[in-house]
Amino acid sequence: MKMKLRQNVAVKQKLSQTMRQWLPVLQADISALKEILDDLAKENPFVEVLPGNEVRALSKPKKDREAYRKNAVTDEIEAMHSKGESFYDVLRKQIAPPLFLTQKSQRIAHAIIDHINPNGYFDVDIEKFAKQIGESVEDVEQVRKKFRYLEPAGVGATDLLESFLFQLDDYAPDDDEVYRCAKQIIEDFENIEKYQKHPKFKEAVRIIRKFHTPPAIEYQQEEVQIIPDIFIENINGQLKVRLNESYYPVIDFDLGDADTKFKFVREKIKNAKSMVDALEMRKGTLMKIALTIVDYQYDFFTGGAIKPMKLDDLAQELGHHHSTISRAIANKYISCDRGIFPIKSFFSTGLGEDGETSNAEIKEFIKEVIKNEDRKKPLSDNKIMEKVEERFGIRIGRRTVTKYRMQANIASSSERKKLYKLEIS
Repeated sequence: MKMKLRQNVAVKQKLSQTMRQWLPVLQADISALKEILDDLAKENPFVEVLPGNEVRALSKPKKDREAYRKNAVTDEIEAMHSKGESFYDVLRKQIAPPLFLTQKSQRIAHAIIDHINPNGYFDVDIEKFAKQIGESVEDVEQVRKKFRYLEPAGVGATDLLESFLFQLDDYAPDDDEVYRCAKQIIEDFENIEKYQKHPKFKEAVRIIRKFHTPPAIEYQQEEVQIIPDIFIENINGQLKVRLNESYYPVIDFDLGDADTKFKFVREKIKNAKSMVDALEMRKGTLMKIALTIVDYQYDFFTGGAIKPMKLDDLAQELGHHHSTISRAIANKYISCDRGIFPIKSFFSTGLGEDGETSNAEIKEFIKEVIKNEDRKKPLSDNKIMEKVEERFGIRIGRRTVTKYRMQANIASSSERKKLYKLEIS
């Protein structure tokens, strides 16, 4: 009886150690996985963690591994791991003399940056903002107007048309006739048609069409190379799921001449095995998650819409806590025929009485409606709301439509109307 009890305690201790290591390994995104394992292995002289793309190095003598490692990382992998500066980093670097000469102007400028939205607009109540930071509206505006000289052009403007005025300075001097015509068009955009007979109209419109709308669009559209954890492939009508094994680190365990009679050695062997177990548990958990997603979202992977799917359902099915699954899918991606998607995007709320309509499906419908709208009469959010309710037979508020539209970086109907006029001219 005592022996059985000791065995149970030993099993629990081993599982506990593995679980402690498993959670950080599970939560890490695939690009940071080696760093996590390196941290776990830093005090273990018998373990070496090799990047996944260097698996073949295991067949080489140990003395040759260092030379191999230096040549193993391809340009593709380097590109996937390289990260450019963020939109806000670029702005902050420009807040310096001579444009922002005093500490006060720099302090105001940094506060403005903190309130610039991802599109590049400073769309806050300036009076409330000034009061909040303890400065006058005049001082705030004086600093904000200097943003017209920053990159990306148009940043810091309060709206689309002011961003056009900011950007116009980069294209023509003040005394240029084209500049004056473009300025008139922007300031009276609602009546753009009345300037069509101006001799410089076409040149002015050509310049305006080059403007960034919104100002930060180049940062939004910048393609970030993402390393997916899971591949889902449609092979002759059959969905196949596989892990991105090539990017998984490999734990190389080499005892050499170490004597296992010593407690220290046995402890390090135990630790190494726990690391291996943790990595395998990560693979197994993500594979189970992927297989469950394929089961729930089969229609999506064969060309249909995402169905409502709750994180709690997945957690219950896999026998893990909700928070564990939430962390497991964070910053992890699935690659399929339709593109690369965050795993979390497959979990959507069910709407309507039957709960069969997902918010993801509604978002796609809104995008399609706007894409096909009459460009002379863009649809208001209220009109889009009516179309959603008609299409899906559910009640949805205008604010929800506005939120979904903004999440898709789609301008309001009034701004779309102004942009459409440029295309028509």
